[in-house]
Amino acid sequence: MSIPISVSLQPTLEAENIDPKPINNKNRIITISALAVGIAVCISFIAKLLVYLINLVTNLAFHSNFSVSPSSPATHSLGIWVIIVPVIGGLIVGLMALYGSKAIRGHGIPEAMEQILTNDSKIKPAITYLKPISSAIAIGTGGPFGAEGPIIATGGALGSTIGQLLKITHNERKILLAAGATAGMSAIFGSPVAAIFLAIELLLFEFSPRSIIPVALACITGAAGHHLLFEPGYVFPIAGLIAMPGNTALFFYSLMGLGIGVLSVGITKLVYYVEDLFEHLPIHWALWPAIGGLAVGIIGYFAPHTLGVGYENITNVLSGSLPVQLVLSLCLLKFVSWCIALASGTSGGTLAPLLTIGGATGALMGWGLLYFFPSSGITITLAALVGMSAMFAGASRALITSIIFALETTGQANALLALLAACAGSYVVSFFMMENTIMTEKIARRGIKTPHSFQPDILEEVIVKDVVGEIGFVLNEENEIGEARQWLEQEAGLKYNYYIIVGADNTLSGIVSSSNLYSLQHDTKQKISTLIRRKSVSVGMTDTLKTAVELMVKENIDVLPVVSEDQQLTGVLDYSNILSAYKIDMDKYRRSPPHISMKKQSLRILIRGQKLVNYR
Repeated sequence: MSIPISVSLQPTLEAENIDPKPINNKNRIITISALAVGIAVCISFIAKLLVYLINLVTNLAFHSNFSVSPSSPATHSLGIWVIIVPVIGGLIVGLMALYGSKAIRGHGIPEAMEQILTNDSKIKPAITYLKPISSAIAIGTGGPFGAEGPIIATGGALGSTIGQLLKITHNERKILLAAGATAGMSAIFGSPVAAIFLAIELLLFEFSPRSIIPVALACITGAAGHHLLFEPGYVFPIAGLIAMPGNTALFFYSLMGLGIGVLSVGITKLVYYVEDLFEHLPIHWALWPAIGGLAVGIIGYFAPHTLGVGYENITNVLSGSLPVQLVLSLCLLKFVSWCIALASGTSGGTLAPLLTIGGATGALMGWGLLYFFPSSGITITLAALVGMSAMFAGASRALITSIIFALETTGQANALLALLAACAGSYVVSFFMMENTIMTEKIARRGIKTPHSFQPDILEEVIVKDVVGEIGFVLNEENEIGEARQWLEQEAGLKYNYYIIVGADNTLSGIVSSSNLYSLQHDTKQKISTLIRRKSVSVGMTDTLKTAVELMVKENIDVLPVVSEDQQLTGVLDYSNILSAYKIDMDKYRRSPPHISMKKQSLRILIRGQKLVNYR
């Protein structure tokens, strides 16, 4: 007779609160996928309404025209009075944030990430209508933002709200949030694949069928909504087909990526530096957007093309036909206007401004390289596209999203290698020069750590056989309770939470808790077998540790018998064994012993079929 030797850890979860259904239950995936598709349908129409609302506010503010037709603030005839328009817009947004919800401030993605990481993906339902309305006012009155940020935030809020109304898990709510957010991006840009990768790189923090299937279906639905509700064709069309770049051109595009990576780091730091300056202003934060609007208005007076969404600016830069002076003005003044406005806490997005600034920077770099290296094979169009994508890759560190987005919105497949070279370079520079990104810096300042690596669960990689402990001491079911108590006190001297009980042939009989064994209500002459109340649970040698942990949590036990196919007890698994799996994982990344020794060794070599000769 004996007991298992293990370190007992008290579980913090009650067994009755554990969902008995498997995490990857296929029926649940189908249910969540259906909800995700429904959310995507709704967010596609909301995206169209948001665009209509932006157009309406733009026409009213700059052209005194009640219309939802597309128009540009740059064609206004307000003269110097144009400075006041963004101020009024900023003041309205500030009041909406003050009396509605402070969560409408900012560009949406960091706020969604924060709710995922800290609040079980719960976003206030009011954001579903406050965010698009406030963003439409901010953008329509000249704010230098894109519609993608607000619709991502709105889609996330809609998904989260649906998830809060239904009886689903926190993780399923996170999936609906990500599905709604990325479906909104897909509806605006018609870029479903990039939207899927955006979810993976910035929102889901996982890669599994239970999350990818609903998000992918939502993004496909959003793309269908784009083709149904918006103009056909690519969002940023480029006349003709970009030629495949040669090795020399790829080398220069790689250098451009490194340079834009440095620039993306500087832009990110400047945005948050200006935000810190706003924090020190001796006025209420609700008035900050009006101050940001003043800067937007002043810059917009001298450079009208910096006002509003400016998707046409991106298309014009990609055409390579704009004069250098206009591209330089667009690069610098658009950045200053966007930086101040975003830092002031108004409602808007970051993607379109980053694309505009990056595209203009890429075009300027392309002109400079062509001046010094006219035979490099660089084209201004591809240089602008590379700059656009590399800027987003460096600022957000959404590497794959940046590459795929550029391909999907322009249809230029030949640009793939140049995009990969530049975005990878920008990503590397950003990674080594900046701890957080433009998406994570805000929440990092609040003490929230964002996952930055996506690795498989070590518990799914390690099987029980790799870490199982020895059988140790067990109790026989034929022994009397009093006899077992006496033996345990004499031999072990300790009480454990659970005792494993076996039959005469070493087959598993069950598990008895310590409280049950030592209960004063039992007759000490009773057999231990009469105490078995818990059904017999066990794992096999080839089961994964994840299976074992889920079983231990579900049954609220901290030791688990390991049995053979014929139910013979072969080992005992406890928490110390499970923790050893993480040591195995750490050794993979921290220990680096050579597997092939370079030291001189005695070798036996057969030369031309002759005798073996020893060499040292």
